[in-house]
Parts: sequence; C-alpha cells; structure tokens
Amino acid sequence: MFFDGVLEEAPEPQPARTAAPPQGHRARRGWREWRRSRPFWAGLFVLLGGAEILLTVWAPLGVVLHVGMQGFIGYLVPVVIIICALLLWFNPAQRLFYSLIVILCALASWLTSNMGGFIIGLLLTLTGGALAFAWTENPDPEPPATGDPATGDPATGDPATGDPAADPPSIAPPSAGFPPVAAPPVGPPTLAPPSD
Repeated sequence: MFFDGVLEEAPEPQPARTAAPPQGHRARRGWREWRRSRPFWAGLFVLLGGAEILLTVWAPLGVVLHVGMQGFIGYLVPVVIIICALLLWFNPAQRLFYSLIVILCALASWLTSNMGGFIIGLLLTLTGGALAFAWTENPDPEPPATGDPATGDPATGDPATGDPAADPPSIAPPSAGFPPVAAPPVGPPTLAPPSD
C-alpha cells in the first residue's frame, strides 16, 4: 500500500475468531429461563397488590376511606398475600393452592385493609391470582418435523395421496386399558356380495 509515496506492507489477515458470548448475555438467558419456568408475572402482580394493600393500612387517618376490622388482621392479610407472591416464584409446583389463597385474601382485604388498598391493590392481587391459577409450564419444544405437514406425513415426508383407500387406516391409541382398535375406513360404505 502506498502512503505519501512510501510503500507499506499490508497487515496479514488474522483468522476469524469465534467470540464467546458476553457475560451479560449468559445472565440474561439464565434470567429468561428462570422467569419462563414459573408464573413470574402473576407473582409480580400479586406482590405489587399486596405491597399496595399493606401501604394503605399504614395510611394516616385523613386518607382512610373505610375503617374495617383493623389491627392484627389488617396487617395479616397483605403479609399473607406478599408471602404467597414469593411462594409463586420459588415454589411454582403449588401455584393452584397459592393462587386460591391469594384470591381469598384479596377479597378479604376489601373489609380489612382500607377497601382492598383503595381498590387498586385488590385488582392487582385478583389479576395476579387469576394469572397464577391459569399458568401452565411450557413443555420443551418438539424438534421440527422433517417433512411438509401440509402435503403428507411429517415424520417420513411421504406425500398424501388423497385417496382414502390407498392410505392405511390409522390405529387409535389405547386408552383406559382397552386394546387398540383400527379406525373405520373413510368413504362410502361398500356392500359385500351375498354368500350362497
């Protein structure tokens, strides 16, 4: 290469190195996997609702709208809601039980904790409880099929013929201890010739 009339040697090309993923990328992937393996958003809504209900119990008397059963139970209900939110995150196997407890405590907070935390905490907690009740764990994704599912058998890649007589009958899976039964043929019924 020429630079101001002086011949310089071009640098030798370096072989391409595969860069290791940055440390933050691995941490984000771990956080994403942890978050997806439990009812994270349900727990977050329940935690926010419980914290809001607990803060309204500590509100000064000029802000209090409804004086219900104050005292111990007014503090107990939001604390149980917050504990259930943490249990939803760290013990998701029992999410149905925790979600029912959360919903019952949220409804009880209407009477015990300043109208359920000025209704905002009540709604957040009820939404989180419903999300926790409805949450199901995502199974591991299945490997992609080798064939085209629109044209035939995805496992073998054989195209569908469209002729019911040419396609073999499918076998129904056994259920409740009964032996497998061949599926009835598709198409118009055929009459057997009379026997003599």
